[in-house]
Amino acid sequence: MATTHGTRRPRTVRETRSIRGTRTGRIRGTRGRGIALHAVLVLGLLLSAFPFYWAVIMSTHTSSEIFSFPPKLLPGSHFPENVRHLFAAVDFFGSMLNSLLVAGSVTVLVLFFDSLAAFVFAKFAFPGRRPLFALLMLIFMVPAQLAAIPQFVIMAKLGWIGSMTSLVVPASANAFGIFWMRQYMRGAIPDELLDASRIDGAHFLRQYWHVALPVVRPGLAFLGIFTFMSQWNDYAWPLIALTNPDNVTLQVALSQLNGTHGTTDYGMVMTGALLALVPLLTVFAIGARQIIGDLAKGAIR
Repeated sequence: MATTHGTRRPRTVRETRSIRGTRTGRIRGTRGRGIALHAVLVLGLLLSAFPFYWAVIMSTHTSSEIFSFPPKLLPGSHFPENVRHLFAAVDFFGSMLNSLLVAGSVTVLVLFFDSLAAFVFAKFAFPGRRPLFALLMLIFMVPAQLAAIPQFVIMAKLGWIGSMTSLVVPASANAFGIFWMRQYMRGAIPDELLDASRIDGAHFLRQYWHVALPVVRPGLAFLGIFTFMSQWNDYAWPLIALTNPDNVTLQVALSQLNGTHGTTDYGMVMTGALLALVPLLTVFAIGARQIIGDLAKGAIR
């Protein structure tokens, strides 16, 4: 059928049904992919959460019940007993306080020194910047275990062996934090913002504190979580450096729960490991809220 200029030929019933069928098929396909994606995410969540759930179950049973067959998948009634045995075996709260002091101090120092160095690398041109950053990357690739012996010698000459200073000072800055914050600042801080602050008379520290840090708070939150968790879970260096039993961290204290000749009380061990997770979960919740809140503010802006 011929059509006039500027008018459309009306669709037939078959064409209309074909278009509706195509749209319906696309909607069903999109829903099917969404359902499959959510199913995969739920499965991944269950697999990730199962070790934590199993730790909770083990902390409520005795060692004989833990190794029974079939395994017990429901909580038991021995959690208070395991807690009493744990507090009698080690100074749990004292070692936890030591870990909090070390991890908290290291986190604050790392956030300051690493962000300050990253700000210089990201936004300022100075002679030798590229060679220094290349040296930083080389340090980043060196395993930490290789530095244990020279680090111990230095701490011994300074007289810090046995004190928590030997844990805090060497970890107060690291290559990963500088690299992470440099990459974050390069994309998050516009050069025009720094130019405007210079015109207003802001000096270097004022630019860093009032211009750079408010913009990169999500990056700082991630670095803070990562640093705190790393220091909290560190075992090798505190075991080497802390020769004073009164200054041991929580991970070293929990390692003393492993008995000899197969006499380990695994219910008590898992209770200690479970209680040691509480500060980590608290810090993660605070840091994650900071990250999400700042990202939401940036999206609104």
